[in-house]
Formats: sequence, structure tokens, C-alpha cells
Amino acid sequence: MTLALDQIATGGTASGANEEALRRQAHGERRSMLALTLPALLLVGFVVLIPIGWLFWLSFVDKSGFTLIHYQRLLHPTYLLTLRTTFELAFTVTVVCLLLGYPLAYLASQLPRRWASLVLLCVLFPFWTSLLVRTYAWLVLLQRRGLVNTWLQKLGIIEEPLRLVHNFTGTAIGMTHIMLPFMVLPLYATMKTISDDYMRAAANLGASPIRAFWQIYVPLSFPGLAAGLIVVFVLSLGFYVTPALLGGGRVMMWAMQIERSTTVYADWGAASAMGVVLLVITLGILWLVSRLTGSAKLGEAR
Repeated sequence: MTLALDQIATGGTASGANEEALRRQAHGERRSMLALTLPALLLVGFVVLIPIGWLFWLSFVDKSGFTLIHYQRLLHPTYLLTLRTTFELAFTVTVVCLLLGYPLAYLASQLPRRWASLVLLCVLFPFWTSLLVRTYAWLVLLQRRGLVNTWLQKLGIIEEPLRLVHNFTGTAIGMTHIMLPFMVLPLYATMKTISDDYMRAAANLGASPIRAFWQIYVPLSFPGLAAGLIVVFVLSLGFYVTPALLGGGRVMMWAMQIERSTTVYADWGAASAMGVVLLVITLGILWLVSRLTGSAKLGEAR
């Protein structure tokens, strides 16, 4: 009996020692990982966090000291109009990219590997050309005597040239062409992981192809869809070159308003306030999307 108790006590002591050794090993691994990532964290701090902090500081100071005048100035109808235009344009581009990118990504995911690679090559081909060159190319295509209006007139579809540039329409077309790959790529990556067995199972249970697609395939592709929507929308909020050229000064976004405040009026406080507001709104949208995505995943789990 005494021998058995000694063995149990010895086993418990050994188990406790093993747990303590594993705990120390885990702490050592964490310290090693922290040491390895410390240079990257310092770089992020110097490149991202310090400029953002400087931006916040400039938005709250003036020659007289602390002030809220820069944020009060943003309530002017001109700034509110440009903010509205920015979000309207970003939303329009995101929706159009979704309508064009989802079928294209689905087609690429269903094709054989060779043909899918060709489709993706066509999607990525614009990246090989400068953004400025692509924007000027759309300016040549969409102007009053451009190729689009010329062909439409020769075909007898229109009598007068359409106004396709220096307005909201031309800016949206140019931005959609630039942002479309950012919608297609995450969708394609997610769709390639969806097994065809799910659609076959739905068909065996009596679901029509359309019903199976909407109730089975679309929910499974939601991670790629959410990633594409976020990337396109957030990047569209900060566009400058394309709206400046295709908008012709008539489509004013906040990025252009920030540039004008710094270069024309040398008002870094107002520009910083606009940057802070845009950053806060963007972070709020990302937080809301993450909450909605988490709620959707929780509902599916239940």
C-alpha cells in the first residue's frame, strides 16, 4: 500500500515537472517569436503609427494651440459634398466590380486549369501597365471624339456624342477597370476551395440549379466576397489620379480635397482633419463588416 502511494506521488511530481517544463518551453517560444518580429513591429511603428499620430496631432492644433476649428470647418457644404461624392463613387465602383467580378471568378473556377490560367492572365494584364497610362487610355477612348463615340455614331446607335468623361460616369468606368482584379482574385481563391460535391448533393436532394447556387454556393463563397468588397471599397475611398483626370475637376473626392488644402492653401490642419475623419470612417466600416461577418458565421454554426 505504501509502495503504491509512493508511486502515485512520484508520478504526480513527474507530471507536474513535465507541465512546468512545457510551460517554460512555451514561454521561451513566445519570447523567441517576439524577438524575431520585433524589427518588423518597430518598422510598422515608424512607418505607420508615428505618421498617424502626427496626423492626429496636426488636426487638433493651430497657431494658438489646441483647437477644433479644423473639424468644424469640415461641416461646410463643400466638404460634405466631396465626402458624399467620395462614398457614392466608392459604393458604385464596388457594386459594379461585384456584378462583373463574381461571374468572371466563377467562370475561372469552373474552367480547366489551362483555360483558368488564361482568364486570370487577362485579369492581371492591366497590372503590367502604369495606372497613369491606363487612365489616359480611358480618356482617349471615352472623350467626345474618342473610339467609343466614333463607333457608336458609325453604327447609327447614337446621333450626338455621349458625355463619358469629365463626369461621374467616366470616373466610375476608369476606377472599375482598375479595381476589378481586386474583386476577382479573392473570389477565385475562395471558389477553388468549394467542392463540387455540395452542388451534387443539393441536386440529389431535389434542389434546382439556381436554388442550389444561391443557397449553397454563394454562402460558401462569402469569405472571398467579403474580402473583395472590403478591398475594393477601401481602396476606392482614397483614389486620386483617376478622378482627377477622368473627372476633369468636376468630380471632387476627399483625396483631391486634401491635396488642394496642402498645395494650394498650405492648410495642413484641415488636410489632417480630413485624413483623420476618412480613416475613422474606414475603420468603422471595417469593424461593422467584421461584426456582420461574425454574426453570419455564428448563425450558420447554430
